[in-house]
Amino acid sequence: MRVTFVGIGWENLGISLLSALAKREGHTVSLAYSTALFNDRYNLCVPGLARLFDDRKQVLDMIQAQRPDVVAFSAMTSTVQWMLGIAQDVKALNPDIKTVFGGVHVSAVPDQMLQYPCVDYVCIGEGDIAFPLILRQIEQAQEMRPIVNTCYKTADGRVIKGAGNVFIRDLDSLPFFDKTIWEEHIRIADVYFTLSSRGCPYQCTYCFNNYYAGLHGASTKQFMRQRSVDHMMGELLQAKKKYRVKFIDFEDDIFIMNQDWLESFLDRYKREICLPFHCNVHPVFVNERNARILADAGCQFVQMGIQSMDDDYKRQVLRRQDRTEHIEKALGVLHKNHLKVKADHMFALPAEPLDAQEKAMAVYRRQTPYRIQTFWTHYSPGLALNQYALQQGILSLEELEKIHKGLETNFYREGHNLSRKRQKYYGAYEAYFKLLPLLPASLRYKVSPRIFFPVPIGLTHLFMLVFDVTAGLFKANPDHWGYARHYLYHLGKSIGRCFGLKFGPATKIHSDAFGKNTRNNKVKPGAVTPAVRS
Repeated sequence: MRVTFVGIGWENLGISLLSALAKREGHTVSLAYSTALFNDRYNLCVPGLARLFDDRKQVLDMIQAQRPDVVAFSAMTSTVQWMLGIAQDVKALNPDIKTVFGGVHVSAVPDQMLQYPCVDYVCIGEGDIAFPLILRQIEQAQEMRPIVNTCYKTADGRVIKGAGNVFIRDLDSLPFFDKTIWEEHIRIADVYFTLSSRGCPYQCTYCFNNYYAGLHGASTKQFMRQRSVDHMMGELLQAKKKYRVKFIDFEDDIFIMNQDWLESFLDRYKREICLPFHCNVHPVFVNERNARILADAGCQFVQMGIQSMDDDYKRQVLRRQDRTEHIEKALGVLHKNHLKVKADHMFALPAEPLDAQEKAMAVYRRQTPYRIQTFWTHYSPGLALNQYALQQGILSLEELEKIHKGLETNFYREGHNLSRKRQKYYGAYEAYFKLLPLLPASLRYKVSPRIFFPVPIGLTHLFMLVFDVTAGLFKANPDHWGYARHYLYHLGKSIGRCFGLKFGPATKIHSDAFGKNTRNNKVKPGAVTPAVRS
């Protein structure tokens, strides 16, 4: 069959893997991609410019040209309504096209998703087993039987729900991420995204792992899974040769959790890959030994979730067991080994004591991160934090219903249901936390967030953006430079289209692990090699 995935903004590793699985079954896979310029649902939202560069029509034109039998979506709360609109237009083009929805938002509210007439299949949790079975049923017009991790509607409107399946244990049985479908649109060589493991041992109330791990009654041990060193190295060696990758970003929730695996992997990585990389760490797992081998293997940046510095609040409301002493010790060890720390810090957490920001400031002044990444609390379906916000009167049932439908989202934006005074307070600390890494040590105690208290909120946000971009670009942060190059490429492509100019693919192809150009190769059905060629 012909399968089209709909992508928006950035590469989605879930789509990359499902594409590889579909190709392994012999299907033809395409991507209908929206650049979502100035409304990427992640960092940048400028409504006026977003309307000017809206590419919805181009996405539908791509789908129509690809003539798919199946169109698949991986939705977040911030993108689900846009994707439902695309699905509705797809059905108008051809009612026989089947639509499949998955992703963290969908997994939290599958029954609600099936209420939309344009949604045929809903995948709950990971789709490694479910997605190929869905495609097989559609292709062979099989008798309507339950499919694991799946809910779907029959022609007469009945809903059939399959059993929840424990998460797949053997990650080595899966193919490598299929990057080929992104080559036209994403500069893969700038930052190569991948995963060496799945799962997190923690269930913080603000994170999707809070409900995702328990979707099928799995234990924490079943949820935590690791690829072998050989499997991981196979992917990276292929990517290095094919794309001439400059930087690698390991998106594991906690990259350093398995010390034995880490040492074995980094030993080979240093000898065979030898590229700078980024990974996510947790303060409890940081120690002198793993910090040293990370730095020795080429790690330049580590991202560490901090979120709040109020220990009692973190333990009771966020269900985080790390304490401020863990954080400060981890920052010291990472700085000692010359690892640049990107610290995640949250604002507008429900009923968090205001002085939590002062406690955070004290630590950040003593152990200043390379970058303080700030986030305003985002309520999405399934989170335990939602119930706490309801109890505190911060969310209403009506607002929660809007969140479940993807109609209400404040991701990366100013706080929701906050007093003007509290918004200004958080805004001042956000601007200060962005400024702090730019200040010399002698000024960190002399400059205070209070300088931003009299500043209007809109101007405070502007200062925050200027400080953040300045720090990122002048410090050669690959996140910032990759983001800038991505935007410049697509701005040029979009403007050039108006003048009849044609741009080449975003990614230049060199060769795959077998030494052949791969743009037009096809995977044979039933192939057992983990390498994906197309």
